[in-house]
Amino acid sequence: MRSQHVDQKRVRDVVAVVLAGGKGARLEPLTRDRAKPAVPFGGSYRIIDFALSNCLNSGLRRVLLLTQYKAISLDRHINVGWHRFFCRDLGEFLDVLPPQQRVDENWYLGTADAVYQNIYSLEMAAPRLVVVLAGDHIYKMNYQSLIDAHEESGADVTIGSLPVPREAAREFGTMEVDGAGRVRAFHEKVAAPPTIPGSDGMCLASMGIYCFSASFLLERLKEDAHDRSSRHDFGHDVLPAVIESHGVHAFPFRDENRKRDAYWRDVGTIDAYFEANMDLIDVDPQLNLYDDQWPIRTHYPSYPPPKFVFAGEGPDARRGEATDSLVCPGAIISGGRVTRSIIGPGVRVNSFAWVEESILFEGVDIGRHARVRRAIIDKGVRVPPGMAIGFDPAADAARGLTVSPQGVTVVAKGQMLSADPLASTVD
Repeated sequence: MRSQHVDQKRVRDVVAVVLAGGKGARLEPLTRDRAKPAVPFGGSYRIIDFALSNCLNSGLRRVLLLTQYKAISLDRHINVGWHRFFCRDLGEFLDVLPPQQRVDENWYLGTADAVYQNIYSLEMAAPRLVVVLAGDHIYKMNYQSLIDAHEESGADVTIGSLPVPREAAREFGTMEVDGAGRVRAFHEKVAAPPTIPGSDGMCLASMGIYCFSASFLLERLKEDAHDRSSRHDFGHDVLPAVIESHGVHAFPFRDENRKRDAYWRDVGTIDAYFEANMDLIDVDPQLNLYDDQWPIRTHYPSYPPPKFVFAGEGPDARRGEATDSLVCPGAIISGGRVTRSIIGPGVRVNSFAWVEESILFEGVDIGRHARVRRAIIDKGVRVPPGMAIGFDPAADAARGLTVSPQGVTVVAKGQMLSADPLASTVD
């Protein structure tokens, strides 16, 4: 169902550029074999699906997706799940652009350089406006509102912004803004970011979402490319350089959740990623995946419905059940118990196993009597019968598993787990 909140005619000459080439090093081991935007999220989705769904729902149907590191899984996901939404005969496209060495022999050196290296694709599209987006954030946003604000203010560039606590603001670009919304100073990831006047320790942070007038963007990119002292990054270089000479405005984030509090998450670390997934299993989550007015699109493999078998009574009985959880198609809860977890497609939880507050990627198999708590288990991993994961961080680390600062255990894709010598084998 297409969103009812957009006007297709108003954005026909807008191109969206989605930056999806970051390493995602802080999300390892989930990013050892895949790009960060290709990391599964919420069971059925990939992180990239949120930015692309926002484009589609906002009427932005000319999209350049810039990839780089370990992009094969992301390319495959786009090919099988996303091209069907765009019709080239109508002037629509979703083009995946890896580094092509058309303007030099480097990989992407920064966010601005990534766009500059694809300047030919932008010029061929001849847009009036360019919306630059990060492909690794979780949120819903109607970009038409950003575009409207940009045009009404007459700005050269408009920056999507939201208030964040000062402790967290050190990881973002932060802005000083006057009463008319014009940005008077921009600070990229500084130790002491400025707070919003009159607020209680809150800072105005950049979301990494920019709406540029196309001619202005192309001029700035060319200038920055020839500046040998530049890091070729929007936050570090391009934006601070134009604050005084051009119109730079901040746009307050407005999401499409229709909740009191706006929802936006940067899932750049294991703990942030884990918490954002756990947000989804609340009774009334801030991020509503069931909103047919703002659907999140993805590729859905051909799996049968989820299945729950065995219905024994009593605390020690074999009973297949899942409570306060998301369970994807193809999953079989075969006599095991699941609570406050996200169960990916094709997962099997065998008899007497217990999974609590965990994320299981596609094809995971949890052996009989195994116990999993506060863990992320990557695609295709088999947990042997009787094994306990997430109960003893030291034991998990000794097995070669990753344990986050907040105690979330991660089992990497392809990691072989050996059965515990004292594991129970009793049915």
